[in-house]
Amino acid sequence: MAEPSSAPAKSDAEIEEILDRMLTRLALCDDPKLEALLSKLLPYSIASLSSQSLAVRKKVIEILGHVNKRVKHQPEIGLPLPELWKMYVEDNAAPMVKNFCIVYIEMAFDRIHLEEKENMAPVLVACISKVPSQHQEIILRIAAKVIGECHSSRIDDEVAAKYRLISGSQDSAIFLEFCLHTILYQPPAQGGGCPAGLSIAQSNRVTGKHPLKSDDLLMRKLGILNVVENMELASELVYPLYLVACADWQEPVVKRGEELLKKKASGANLDDTNLINRLFLLFNGTAGTENIAPESKVNPGNSGLRGRLMSIFCRSITAANSFPSTLQCIFGCIYGSGTTSRLKQMGMEFTVWVFKHARIDQLKLMGPVILNGILKSLDGYSTSDSDAIARETKTFAFQAIGLLAKRMPQLFRDKIDMAIRIFSALKSEAQFLRPVIQEATISLAFAYKGAPTTVLKDLEVLLLTNSQVEQSEVRFCAVRWATSLFDLQHCPSRFICMLGAADSKLDIREMALEGLFPVKDQGQTMSESVDLKYPRMGDILDYILMQQPKLLDSAEIREEKLLFPSKMYLSMIRFLLKCFEADVEQSSSMERTSEYWSSIEKLCLLLEHAMALEGSVELHASASKALITVGSHTREMVASRYSMKISWVQQLLSHLDWETRESAARLLGIVSSALPISGSSALISELVSSISGTHRLRFEAQHGALCAIGYVTADCTSRTPAIPETLLQSTIKCLIDIFNSESSTLASIVMQSLGHIGLRSPLPLLVQDSGSVSILTVLQAKLRKLLSGDDPKAVQKIVISLGHICFKETSPSHLNIALDLIFSLSRSKVEDTLFAAGEALSFLWGSVPVTADIILKTNYTSLSMTSDFLTRDVSSSLSSYSSNEETEANENCHVMVRDAITRKLFDVLLYSSRKDERCAGTVWLLSLTMYCGHHPTIQKMLPEIQEAFSHLFGEQNELTQELASQGISIVYELGDASMKSNLVNALVGTLTGSGKRKRAIKLVEDSEVFQDGAIGESLGGGKLNTYKELCSLANEMGQPDLIYKFMDLANYQASLNSKRGAAFGFSKIAKQAGDALQPHLRLLVPRLIRYQYDPDKNVQDAMAHIWKSLVADSKKTIDEYLDLIISDLLTQCGSRLWHSREASCLALADIIQGRKFNQVGKNLKEIWIAAFRAMDDIKETVRNSGDKLCRAVASLTTRLCDVSLTGTSDAKQAMDIVLPFLLAEGIMSKVNNISKASIAIVMKLAKGAGNAIRPHLSDLVCCMLESLSSLEDQGLNYVELHAANVGIKTEKLESLRISIARSSPMWETLDICIAVVDTQSLDLLVPRLAQLVRSGVGLNTRVGVASFISLLIQKVGSDIKPFTSMLLKLVFPVVKEEKSGSVKRYFASACAVVLKYADPSQAQKLIEESAALHTGDRNAQISCAILLKAYCSVAADTMSGYHATIVPVIFISRFEDDKHVSSIFEELWEENTSGEQVTLQLYLQEIVSLICEGMASSSWASKRKSALAISKLCEILGESLSSCHPVLLKSLMKEIPGRLWEGKDAILYAIGALCKSCHKAMSAKDPTTSNAILSAVSSACTKKVKKYCEAAFSCLEQVINAFGNPEFFNILFPLLLEMCNTATPTKSGKSPLGTDAKAESNEGEDISAPHDKILGCMTSCIHVACVNDILEQKENLIHVFLVSLSPGFPWTVKMSAFSSIKELCSRLHEIVDESEGTSLDVGVTSLIYELFHSVSPKVVECISTVKIAQVHITASECLLEMIDLYKNLPSVQWTDGGFKDELLHLYEMEKNEQAKSLLKACIDGLKGLEKKTPKQPELM
Repeated sequence: MAEPSSAPAKSDAEIEEILDRMLTRLALCDDPKLEALLSKLLPYSIASLSSQSLAVRKKVIEILGHVNKRVKHQPEIGLPLPELWKMYVEDNAAPMVKNFCIVYIEMAFDRIHLEEKENMAPVLVACISKVPSQHQEIILRIAAKVIGECHSSRIDDEVAAKYRLISGSQDSAIFLEFCLHTILYQPPAQGGGCPAGLSIAQSNRVTGKHPLKSDDLLMRKLGILNVVENMELASELVYPLYLVACADWQEPVVKRGEELLKKKASGANLDDTNLINRLFLLFNGTAGTENIAPESKVNPGNSGLRGRLMSIFCRSITAANSFPSTLQCIFGCIYGSGTTSRLKQMGMEFTVWVFKHARIDQLKLMGPVILNGILKSLDGYSTSDSDAIARETKTFAFQAIGLLAKRMPQLFRDKIDMAIRIFSALKSEAQFLRPVIQEATISLAFAYKGAPTTVLKDLEVLLLTNSQVEQSEVRFCAVRWATSLFDLQHCPSRFICMLGAADSKLDIREMALEGLFPVKDQGQTMSESVDLKYPRMGDILDYILMQQPKLLDSAEIREEKLLFPSKMYLSMIRFLLKCFEADVEQSSSMERTSEYWSSIEKLCLLLEHAMALEGSVELHASASKALITVGSHTREMVASRYSMKISWVQQLLSHLDWETRESAARLLGIVSSALPISGSSALISELVSSISGTHRLRFEAQHGALCAIGYVTADCTSRTPAIPETLLQSTIKCLIDIFNSESSTLASIVMQSLGHIGLRSPLPLLVQDSGSVSILTVLQAKLRKLLSGDDPKAVQKIVISLGHICFKETSPSHLNIALDLIFSLSRSKVEDTLFAAGEALSFLWGSVPVTADIILKTNYTSLSMTSDFLTRDVSSSLSSYSSNEETEANENCHVMVRDAITRKLFDVLLYSSRKDERCAGTVWLLSLTMYCGHHPTIQKMLPEIQEAFSHLFGEQNELTQELASQGISIVYELGDASMKSNLVNALVGTLTGSGKRKRAIKLVEDSEVFQDGAIGESLGGGKLNTYKELCSLANEMGQPDLIYKFMDLANYQASLNSKRGAAFGFSKIAKQAGDALQPHLRLLVPRLIRYQYDPDKNVQDAMAHIWKSLVADSKKTIDEYLDLIISDLLTQCGSRLWHSREASCLALADIIQGRKFNQVGKNLKEIWIAAFRAMDDIKETVRNSGDKLCRAVASLTTRLCDVSLTGTSDAKQAMDIVLPFLLAEGIMSKVNNISKASIAIVMKLAKGAGNAIRPHLSDLVCCMLESLSSLEDQGLNYVELHAANVGIKTEKLESLRISIARSSPMWETLDICIAVVDTQSLDLLVPRLAQLVRSGVGLNTRVGVASFISLLIQKVGSDIKPFTSMLLKLVFPVVKEEKSGSVKRYFASACAVVLKYADPSQAQKLIEESAALHTGDRNAQISCAILLKAYCSVAADTMSGYHATIVPVIFISRFEDDKHVSSIFEELWEENTSGEQVTLQLYLQEIVSLICEGMASSSWASKRKSALAISKLCEILGESLSSCHPVLLKSLMKEIPGRLWEGKDAILYAIGALCKSCHKAMSAKDPTTSNAILSAVSSACTKKVKKYCEAAFSCLEQVINAFGNPEFFNILFPLLLEMCNTATPTKSGKSPLGTDAKAESNEGEDISAPHDKILGCMTSCIHVACVNDILEQKENLIHVFLVSLSPGFPWTVKMSAFSSIKELCSRLHEIVDESEGTSLDVGVTSLIYELFHSVSPKVVECISTVKIAQVHITASECLLEMIDLYKNLPSVQWTDGGFKDELLHLYEMEKNEQAKSLLKACIDGLKGLEKKTPKQPELM
């Protein structure tokens, strides 16, 4: 028949004729042959449709119609699918041909096998893009159906590979889209409609004409997921598919989808535009799009899918920038018809995301619309909505508003509506929402920056209102808006901040204060560095007054109530002072206007109101100080104002607050300048009289009055004319009287007042009755007492007042008294007292930076408090003060004072042996240098001052040290260029240790050498810190030279302190020194690096200060001096001082991080040495630092040796340096930490080094192998030695040890080594391994060597051939001799791997030697088994030619006595034989030969093993063994004679088995063989050994049964009868029914032959005997039965007797049956009669006496046989002598159902006998 392709080539007529013949054949064809016919007919017919002939087409249609009818209801008839598909895909195929092809392709797919379907489906899909769209649907549905049927659970790799070929093509896109639609499809509900996520057209495309059932749909979806997974497409392509599956309605699809989404698509790029567009289409659909046909409109996805999509959109920036899809999505969530509360919440969350991440151009399009939607949504909620989703929705809504305000402020800026709305929400919404609204409110503030003025005005009102509401969140936002929207000059907003400063909430207060006083770090106001523009004081005061007009009211007396809260007043006053100072600055250069003075008046009014009684102490102090500040700048105005309100001021002199009283007194001093001298005098007189009267005032009143006296009197003494002398004298006398009579506190206040008077002029001489005397002379004694008192504040006031008193003093005696008093404080331990004394000395010296006016008419306290030189920059703190007045009235007096001070400092204090005096000297020298530094005398003394400060660097006292450092920096500032250079050199010398101390301190007994507790306690528990105590300890210990070691230690401590002190000084001058330090950096940098890691935190801090000051770019400096740094650190790692060792290790650990090989290569080994040395240090902290260094250098080394991170050349060099060192010094170290660290780093090196490790392989491998044992926990060795004692199996323990070793880093490193081995490495590696095989010790090492050899050979393959001979010679003896089973197995495996690549001759020799081991001792046999097992599993190909050698060995060795050995060979046999019978037949000759060798062996074990092997051969092969029976029988028969030996019974069992299998062949070859065997076995039966005798009888029974010779009865029966007669029953005469088997066996020891075995043989004889022979022996037989059934024999004998009786009955039954119709032989009848009457009662007796169910059953069967046999006799004579009754009784008592039914049958049989027996007299 022509092919389809040839059909068009024929004419239409020919085609029509051919088609007609086809139709005829089709009609005549039977169904079974139809498929073959269609395979040719159908393609040709369809191909003929390409013809234009109507007749041809009509004929084709007729044929196809007939085909359809025939096959429609017969799905088993297949169609030619491959031919149809081939025709369909032809390029020139006509459309009609394609149309018909696709119909029959669809039909054919339902009729082919699953395997064909799954192979054909990918072929269809692969061409899907080339077929018409209407055909695509059909093909895709076919493929989906096949996928559901075949791949729902799994997909084969071959099929998966076909689908993978489609990936990346247009075909895969079409297929993937259809898969997505299928996953989206859900069966329509009752009302119909289109599934969510699909259009009507898409839904129809998935289902076709028939809707899909849920089960089919489930299978298709699961299959699609499996196929798509195996197509290995890009994550972005499959992401929608898996996502849709996760939202499916069927649980298996959901689970599979979630699994694939995590596993395959978790890395999808969520910012891929195509992916996001596809996801938006799933979410929005196309329902709202115009110009789309209704059937093509895609519905939005279901709510579950949309929820998942929203969570994805909230992670995609592209999704936020996909207008208009983004907008549709948000509105779909908020207002969509099918939306849920959850979707609303997620829509708001997405809105937040969009506002945060959308581009501004996109946001401009969406922002206004979305904002309106959000506001509308919020309007739809009530404030009481409390469900979780509503709360979340609102939360996201407010967040969105906040974000939009930041991104698009122009939406809000022009109206105040949103501000009002959000502040209202903040007040009205529930508490949980307020934090979110608060955040949105804060964000909204940014939108109103730069708003129109009208909007800002409205906002001022809104914020002022909301700043005073109840809700704290609202107040917070109001203050926040005020601070962020408006600048510092905006008065309404600052007023809001003032309100906020008094708020109850801390965060509001802090923000308000920040709005008033912008600050920077460390609490310093920004005005120090930033030019802040404060509002004009008049403006802010006007606004405050507008808010509170009552402030304008003035009163003569203090008011009761405050107009504002105290805290608000405090911040208001502070802010107003800032504004005042700004105004003062601006107005200093211009004329002050009336407006300015008016604002001052208003400020004073406000401050007066602040002094209301209700105010806090803090407020009063602040307000009074503010008045002084105002007065210091506008003295005339303040003086004239308050000269009218003196009484108001005087009220404040008795205020409870100290500072307020001080300020009131100062104010009175300012006011007095506006009074006439008479008024001032009157005021002084009033004050003096108030404290000198008889009425004692309160302390506060006394304090206020005394202060006021000082300030007012000081002012009056400076005026012209001055107050009257008499008034001055009376005032001073009053003060002295109070000084002498009052406490230290008031006395100090008196001295303060005298000091204030002395600032203006020298104190007058005190006029007394005896004459004039200086005031200090009068007060000297009391002053000395007070200065030595314990009131430090009083002391400070007094000592400062001494300075003030001497400020203008010219009397030498006065000055000397003051100096003596001040010097008396040199041993004070109170720091503030020393500072005060230093200040006093500065006033005595002269040129202090303050004037009397500053001290008396400002808020001045003291120089030391103003400078605060320990924490602030002194020069800047004192810059606000300047001294322009000449205070040296008598220069000579001051020269004398300066000399005295200089001598005291330099000759006594600074180099004193007492540390407190040195501290005092330091403080005072610093004070002089600081306050009087520009004085010519100080300038001349700068070198000596520098030396003194440098000397003090080594002080233990931190204060002394820090002050010396401070002093050095001040000296540097004051000195000239030469001085600065010398100072830098000296400091560098101190830091680097090269500087020398220029002056030594003499030690006396009480000189403190160490601080308390620095070196512990003395032997008696006392302190050890003074020189005397150290000497005593040295003498007590009998080691006087110990004091030198103490001094050495003290000097070291001093050197550390010097460095620290120098560091402080250095840090202060480093920036100023600049280029002068550059030459010293080589020395400084290495040491500074090290000192920054010093254990002493103080040294660290000091050096860090220097480093920051000295080095601008830390990294660049370290890189520049790296070699010097590393060299210094390595040297110091070996220092004798632990501080240096620890610091060096820590510094090295940091310095080397991230370095390249060219930077550290030359020092790499030394760094490792230093690290290991530190890890073994005697001091724990050094060891810890060593561990840190080790970790750092390990990380560095790993990186340097990793070829992926470092160049190959550098990596190789690094490896050459480090690896040999680690192998030799690290791993072999006795320090546990070092060895562990070394192994870890070696493993890392091996991982990263790649091929660079090859040159070191031999050393590395051997080291790792030896370490497996050497680094094992020694406890495991101990446990193994004592394992047997505690019941632990050694084998299990060895396995445990090996398992632990295999998980160790060493083993992991060996695995890495295997990976990089190449052929060239073998030359060095194999000899080292061979050496380790010989010399290696330890279980793990030996196992490791064997395993490594195996892995090595597997890696290199045939390249190992040159070394196989050497390896086999090494490894094979180890297997033979090794005692450890584990080691033996591993070496056997190694031997097998070597065998794979050995030469044939070597292989043959090895296999033969291995097989020969089975004849050796137990260890050799185990070795043989393990070796053969390894060979067969590893080198199966090599072993395939040696099965004839090993199979016999394995077979015979299965029968070894040792269970362990035999089990191994048994396992080996099972593994290496596919079928036991086939294997034995194949290698029978070799096995038999080996058996014969074993039988001929002198070893009894070999004989036994061979005999057992023969038995097994007989069992398996049966008659197939006949060809070998002569040689086997001969070898067995030869062994029967002779002495008995253990296991000889196996010979007999083997003979029995051989006879059973080969009796025919034996009889055929030699008929006499059976008799010879019978004779041999019979003789064996007479042996006295029970086990052997039993085996003989079993063998005899088998021989009888096998040969079946009737003559055997006559031969054996006499022998058996004789044995039966010799057997004796038990002495008790009863059956041992209650005994167990063991007892019975023991009792049978005295029986010559086992009776049951004899009866078994007798049974066999009866079975083969002639009946006549049996009849001849009937009496003997009956006798045997009766004896055997007697009570003396055990029940087992009775069971054998029952079997014999049954066998005899069976033989007699045959005779009775054969003689039917003829008369029976008399002998037979007689035997039957005798058997029934004699034996039956015995059987019944056995049933009644033996209580064993099996006995009852067998006995009942035997009895039934005898009754049946007796019944069959022609004439029966039977009378019941109670026999039936006995049976009935037994029947009733019987419990076993089977026995009971048999007894019932016996009773029925007896009843039958009764009927058969004629009624006649009983015969006797």
